[in-house]
Amino acid sequence: MPDRKTYHHGNLRQALVEATAVLIQETGPLAFTLSEAARRAGVSPAAPYRHFKGRDDLLEEVARQGFVDFGERLERAFDNGTPRPLTAFMRMGQAYLDFAVERPGYYMAMFESGLSIAGNADLLAASEGAQRVLIDAAEIMAKRLPPERRPPARMVANHIWALSHGVVELFLRGKPGGRSPVGPSEMLESGAIIYLRGLGLIGE
Repeated sequence: MPDRKTYHHGNLRQALVEATAVLIQETGPLAFTLSEAARRAGVSPAAPYRHFKGRDDLLEEVARQGFVDFGERLERAFDNGTPRPLTAFMRMGQAYLDFAVERPGYYMAMFESGLSIAGNADLLAASEGAQRVLIDAAEIMAKRLPPERRPPARMVANHIWALSHGVVELFLRGKPGGRSPVGPSEMLESGAIIYLRGLGLIGE
């Protein structure tokens, strides 16, 4: 646990974000308190107000940082579609699942906290940045088709995002869900391939 000198080193804001991400992982995005985040960061209950207006402001910053990291992971995974767009696209799916497992507190803040993303310009930009990676990947996938047959890239991105999120919610992080003869990674990959094939984005 960070001690009380953390603030004097100028790291209180980030210490509070990290402490909150751990709290969310432990208790969920609706149960954590600002005072407990302060205690975990090793500062007084009043100290967080030097950096955040309140609990929701801190939660939004956790989500924002999560979306930034999330988008960067997706971008690295796709790697401009190398060596093949489909291979790269499947890597993005695995990156999505890995993020949910490795950074659950941030993931829950992003997707399970009930935040109004549109109400925070920085959070909205981070969210749209992550989505843009998926949209750009979908556009690259569609280049094999003539322009008049290409599905809307944003629609494809949203469908893949929803499929990935569904796998996380049902089969990862210890949540109860339906039984499956395959693991989450295989489930996501097979679902994505069926979807993309149906759109003609990949061959038989």
